[in-house]
Amino acid sequence: MNLQEIFQNIIADDSLHARFLNTLSLMENTGARKISASEDKTKVSYLILKHASEEARHAFYLKKQIQKVDKIENYPTYENAYLVAPFASYTYLHSLDIHVCRYLKQTLKLSGNDLKYAAYLLVTYAIEVRADELYPIYQDALDAVSSKVNVKSIIVEEEGHLAEMISQLKSFSEDWQNHAEKACEIEKNLFDSWTVALSEELI
Repeated sequence: MNLQEIFQNIIADDSLHARFLNTLSLMENTGARKISASEDKTKVSYLILKHASEEARHAFYLKKQIQKVDKIENYPTYENAYLVAPFASYTYLHSLDIHVCRYLKQTLKLSGNDLKYAAYLLVTYAIEVRADELYPIYQDALDAVSSKVNVKSIIVEEEGHLAEMISQLKSFSEDWQNHAEKACEIEKNLFDSWTVALSEELI
């Protein structure tokens, strides 16, 4: 089942759709928390603050969208019962972070704050590349059924995030493209596992 079919099936069921919105909110919130956790105590740039705050806002926005398909109080937390494919959704970003850190340790011999910052750059880049694919497909599926749910504002901001990450990666390393491709390769395997987990909930 491809991504378009998955979204079509999810949107057709209001309760499932609400859990999916909550799942996307969880993943955006996890991203915001990981960005904050990667920050140095003093060397925090404008872009890092901007990005963390926007990811947190996306999490809130997606949570708020639930009320367009169901009662928001029916999905009070990010506990398993209120999510779609909870295990895969919980572990997606954590696993990406772990694998990218392992790659950076092996290839660039980084550690400490240098490792945290490099992992932030590569993990966030890979996530933004994915967001630039996922959210437009989701929006197309929403538009096809005239859904009240809308993620167009997130699409615009994620496009800006990707441009910002590329700028930061260029400053980080002359070989940034090879490192970024490796991060995207790791992310693709994890994303494929996530979509399989989503599909299994629709069977």
